[in-house]
Amino acid sequence: MSLALLDVPTGIAGNMLLAALLDLGVPEAVIHGPLARLGLEGRYRLQLEERRSGGLRGLHLAVEATEPQPGHRPWGELRPLLASGVLEPVLQERVLAVFALLAEAEAAVHGHAPEQVHFHEVGAIDALVDIVGVCAALTHLGVEHLLVGVPPAGHGTVATAHGVLPLPAPAVLEIARRRGLPLGSSEGFPPGELTTPTGLALAAVWAQRFGPAPAAVPLRVGVGLGSRRLDRPNLLRLVLARPLAGSEGGEAEAAWAETVLQQQAQIDDATPEDLAFLIEELRRAGALEVFSQPVAMKKGRPGVLLTVLAPPATGPDLRRVWWRHGTSLGVREQEQRRWCLPRRSGVVDTPLGPVRIKWAFLPDGRRRAKPEHDDLVALARRHDSSLEQVRSLVMQAINHAERGEPSP
Repeated sequence: MSLALLDVPTGIAGNMLLAALLDLGVPEAVIHGPLARLGLEGRYRLQLEERRSGGLRGLHLAVEATEPQPGHRPWGELRPLLASGVLEPVLQERVLAVFALLAEAEAAVHGHAPEQVHFHEVGAIDALVDIVGVCAALTHLGVEHLLVGVPPAGHGTVATAHGVLPLPAPAVLEIARRRGLPLGSSEGFPPGELTTPTGLALAAVWAQRFGPAPAAVPLRVGVGLGSRRLDRPNLLRLVLARPLAGSEGGEAEAAWAETVLQQQAQIDDATPEDLAFLIEELRRAGALEVFSQPVAMKKGRPGVLLTVLAPPATGPDLRRVWWRHGTSLGVREQEQRRWCLPRRSGVVDTPLGPVRIKWAFLPDGRRRAKPEHDDLVALARRHDSSLEQVRSLVMQAINHAERGEPSP
């Protein structure tokens, strides 16, 4: 199943999304398996029940800890656990991406380095269950394209481990700012939190885009209910769908358009080591890509044209990096429209070992596979083979997998 549409009329939270996935029929074992490999077996219980909200049915999920939990869990402690290799590579990549985004957002709003962030709500076992469970369930369903509506963020205040905070939650605003995500109006809603940091981080990592759903044929619908009583049904709906070929913006296997910010500067007075550090810091600040080109500058001096592509919302952060670590006296900016092919990651078993693959989906229905170069290098060293031989065997295994045949 490739296309999923997430309708979020009353916001998004991790437990609501996980409930919708279970309502779609994802077996609970899909969620319990990776959590057990993280050492959490027997330390939580899923309280899942069918309820009504505003007259509409759905599943409500609460996670109950079955033993005392630590008051906080530092990101520096949580990250090694998640990166230990006990999860499947694709699942591990997604889970780490969600937690890393949350850590970066919390670090920004509290003025700490990400490694120093102490997760309270996020580090609790319910957040681990929500994040690992949602990522495992979406992987199980084979969701390759997730399109998310614009969620209302909420207004008023919320009580947290940090005290009473304004809404939208500071981390929600920071995630939206970093990723250039839209937040809908909360006008007409009673005061309260509608979109949580965990829910928005999950959507940000998995979604191809936010906005109105394209024309599509709904195939299956899962409904997750929130806990708060509103003046309307408090729910989100996850729809597995088949796109209508030729509909505007509605082809799951067609490219989509997005706006990116381009920043450029010509530099002729920095060492290669300093340029490499500047490039690294620009990537850390949110750049999608940074590349350099040799140019001839005034007085015949050789220089470098440094180009950055990034989400428009990251412009201020990137400019601060330019001024702090670069030598240029100015940076040019312009917004550009670019077209992107849908893509997804996966793992293919080969006679030499598992290899991570990135697939790009072409508008004519074909898909193009590219093995991760680091995996090819590791296999070449392990088997004392040339890179060309390894790549050939891996591509053969990919072709056999595409046809549903066993690896040669």
